[in-house]
Amino acid sequence: MRTSGLLFAISLAVTVSAWDRICAVRPLGGGRDDGPSINNAFKECSENAAIILDSYYSVNTLLLAEGLSHVDIVLSGTVQYTPNIAYWSPNSLYMAYQNATTFWFLSGDHIHLYGGGTVDGNGQVWWDTYANNQDSGTAGGSSTTFARPVPLTVGNASNVIVEDITEIGSPFWNNFVYQSTNVTYRNINISSVSYSSNAAVNSDGWDIYRSSYVTITDSTVHNDDDCVSFKPNSTNIVVTNMWCNGSHGISVGSLGQYAGETDIVANVYVSNITMLNAENGARIKVFGGNPEPNSTAGGGTGYVQNITFENFYVHNVDNPVLIDQCYDTSASVCAEYPSNLTISDVHYINITGTSSGAEGSVVVSLECSDECQDITATGTHLSAPNGTATYICENIASTAELDFNCTAPST
Repeated sequence: MRTSGLLFAISLAVTVSAWDRICAVRPLGGGRDDGPSINNAFKECSENAAIILDSYYSVNTLLLAEGLSHVDIVLSGTVQYTPNIAYWSPNSLYMAYQNATTFWFLSGDHIHLYGGGTVDGNGQVWWDTYANNQDSGTAGGSSTTFARPVPLTVGNASNVIVEDITEIGSPFWNNFVYQSTNVTYRNINISSVSYSSNAAVNSDGWDIYRSSYVTITDSTVHNDDDCVSFKPNSTNIVVTNMWCNGSHGISVGSLGQYAGETDIVANVYVSNITMLNAENGARIKVFGGNPEPNSTAGGGTGYVQNITFENFYVHNVDNPVLIDQCYDTSASVCAEYPSNLTISDVHYINITGTSSGAEGSVVVSLECSDECQDITATGTHLSAPNGTATYICENIASTAELDFNCTAPST
């Protein structure tokens, strides 16, 4: 046995073939900070090892797990971050994109996080504070002066599995996949629900950025923003068997926000989705153009290509199917400066259910500021609560590939 402070590592004969070492973290109790003990475990058991988190842990220190190799993290207890905005704003890990920061940065190769436990972001204090300060940084992101950390970031990592975990109360996005490859999430239960009149803002289930070969499956999300969002340079993504409630949809984007940047989302397959009581269903959101060379509100370049939404059921959803190539861009600016980011090879298969009626009878809105190519739809069965369903199309190269009749948007 080797002991280091409150961390102890035990080598058991029965598990030697699987792990060289086991690090179990004892909580301090009394609300004291368990972050340093957990970080010690990441260092002591960084290779061919298991880390056991089987108790309640109060964390007031950035969890930095870097360079892990063939490590199991068995979370059967609860990791709860302190609601200490004054500490976390300068001390959570800054990751640049939309000023995102994180409480926990998980990095390395061949990592398995599982165990039936809970990650608790203690987000209510952030939601209530944001309602007063509205400090959202660039384009509704986090802020350098009021950070809202992501509870779990898989970053600079490969061959990672995260499964059988509950996530509650995130101050911001629940999961961030950052510059990683071959990452799988399954059986994740997410709930970001405010208990005051202030919404749980920016509570995306997942945001994927500069990452490839990511799979998200068999999970539930109850929140107030995107269920899953494919941010810039997300490729080869699969999302299946999801239940989303209160969402802003499963969204490609937003893209094209930063002038001079090239954003790509390609090879995305989304299937077997239930979307309830949501703002959007299957959504693509792209900023319009912008003449300013340093714009952070549109003008970026790139493309969206080879996207499939299949077997997608909606109920009480404002926009069941939406392409918005003027996202967060005024109509006048977008008319003068169309999006520099092209959209093509997008396929909707078996999109069914009902809209909320918030957009009248409109159930599909495919509005491109520049021509979108190879947009297809088959098996569409959508209804509006009042009147005959309406399908809006603008700048779609060939509406003959759609199984509904298009109407031009009203001016």
